[in-house]
Amino acid sequence: MPDYKVYYFNVKALGEPLRFLLSYGNLPFDDVRITREEWPALKPTMPMGQMPVLEVDGKRVHQSLAMCRYVAKQINLAGDNPLEALQIDAIVDTINDFRLKIAIVAYEPDDIVKEKKLITLNSEVIPFYLTKLNVIAKENNGHLVLGKPTWADVYFAGILDYLNYLTKTNLLENFPNLQEVVNKVLDHENVKAYIAKRPITEV
Repeated sequence: MPDYKVYYFNVKALGEPLRFLLSYGNLPFDDVRITREEWPALKPTMPMGQMPVLEVDGKRVHQSLAMCRYVAKQINLAGDNPLEALQIDAIVDTINDFRLKIAIVAYEPDDIVKEKKLITLNSEVIPFYLTKLNVIAKENNGHLVLGKPTWADVYFAGILDYLNYLTKTNLLENFPNLQEVVNKVLDHENVKAYIAKRPITEV
């Protein structure tokens, strides 16, 4: 079995889906949490000067979705054929689009611009995505694609706390089918075990 290390700050955010996937598949990994003070010295050693980074047998790779997809293949959550893999990727990319649309507003430095963007985000963008995904989850028996567990479910469950943090809401409050997707992941014994031992962080 490869030697896995996850390098990221002591937050959930973009690192948590990767940690969830490794845990889900019972793949042991070193959960290396870098402090803000340590980061400047470490930054030049990372492939693109950013994290999260996954180290596999000493080889460091970046790009959070690529890393998640790699782990998903190791634990048979990436589809049984190229068409299934495509359908999973499409859902994951949709979730990531949603994240980016939220993040661009959350991190907007100009307060006046941010207020305007928030109106559109809250009244149009968030309801659009969650309504669509909620229907998809219902059609797929409490999963996001293919009617079975895939890494799309785990990715969504892993990124949700960060999305709630960015929006200062409980996004799934009125979307029970999506909540079912997340609950199935959180109820997985290996994910439960990881959550029980991870550091408590605000985001």
